[in-house]
Amino acid sequence: MGNLVAKAKQVVADTINELKKSSWPSKNELTESTLLVIVSVVALGLFVAVVDQVNLKLLNLFTHG
Repeated sequence: MGNLVAKAKQVVADTINELKKSSWPSKNELTESTLLVIVSVVALGLFVAVVDQVNLKLLNLFTHG
């Protein structure tokens, strides 16, 4: 049991040390990246919706004449 606790403490310590080595984005970089993701998701969603509607119209055309 003591060995398990020691290993857990070591994992936490190692994780903290690795996080200190990481470079974190600035607030401006984070904001820009977030906006880029939001715009990309909206654009992709609109594209999928348009393609879906076109496919629906074509399917209706072929099946119902």
